[in-house]
Amino acid sequence: MDFNNELEKLNISCNDDILNKFELYYSKLVEVNEYMNLTSITEHDDVYIKHFLDSLFILKAIDDTKPYSILDVGSGAGFPSIPLAIVSNNANVCIIDALNKRINFLNDLVKDLGLNNVNAFHFRAEDYVKEKRESFDYVTARAVARLNVLAELCMPLVKVGGHFIAMKGQIAKEELDEAENAIKVLGGKVSKIIEAELPGDAGKREIIVIEKIKSAPNKYPREFSKIKKNPL
Repeated sequence: MDFNNELEKLNISCNDDILNKFELYYSKLVEVNEYMNLTSITEHDDVYIKHFLDSLFILKAIDDTKPYSILDVGSGAGFPSIPLAIVSNNANVCIIDALNKRINFLNDLVKDLGLNNVNAFHFRAEDYVKEKRESFDYVTARAVARLNVLAELCMPLVKVGGHFIAMKGQIAKEELDEAENAIKVLGGKVSKIIEAELPGDAGKREIIVIEKIKSAPNKYPREFSKIKKNPL
């Protein structure tokens, strides 16, 4: 897999600094993964394809020609937020995750990579919204939960006129159907579904873009236990 070539397909202007940052990211990920469960994918090419390149498919759903704010909910080991921050000069990236040791890893990683466009915080989405309701141009989550659950966690954080981007594998139509009510109640509408294919036999991806057309009612999001037990 020619990573540089794959970046060019996404209209990413690549240089040695970007490539070196990805290689350092890979090294740190594998090193810390020895004692912290960050990923089950550790082979070099697999990480580049299934984590780095897959994360960068988010650029298919973003206007990266002007400055914007983006929140990554439940980022885990930094996907898709860190790859985006590496290649984009216009992204102002915020990361939240419920596990503090992952946030510690990400803050160390951001420092090692010399990124000045990323901030990572130890928060659950349903708590962070108390401080940052409707604050972000884009909110994204990558395979964290089913779409009806993700919508309630993420949509209240999106500005009106902004977008929630759910990054999925090949999503079943049933998952979209079951999220229809949640999306509507939370002030959104499905804008488009972008299909993308990873190199080789790594599979297809679907990126669901939901536009925020009106404010979400203040009672949302509920506590996570209630969201999970009784999704909208």
